[in-house]
Amino acid sequence: MNLLDFVISPAYAQSAPAAGGGMGMQLLFPIALIAIMYFLMIRPQMKRQKEHRAMLEKLAKGDEVITNGGLAGTIAEIGESFITVQVADNVQVRVQKGAIANVLPKGTLKSA
Repeated sequence: MNLLDFVISPAYAQSAPAAGGGMGMQLLFPIALIAIMYFLMIRPQMKRQKEHRAMLEKLAKGDEVITNGGLAGTIAEIGESFITVQVADNVQVRVQKGAIANVLPKGTLKSA
């Protein structure tokens, strides 16, 4: 027994792998993994983006909205890429269109 055998284990030759149809199984796993990721992650995200884009196109003056930052107010002006939201009397805030998170039902802010 050599002293190096205690520090480094000896390497032994391995037998050759059995011949078979292993290539098909090796390709099937990554393809299945990509398909699962598409249906669980990518497709729902694309659907949410499409719904958000449609909501932004339907915005009108007087709609009650909530921004991503949590500000709730009424739309006073709509520009091409910015919206002016009135959060209180004589208090207006300009936000980007994409920052609008939700449109509230009419009268929600009055009851709060």
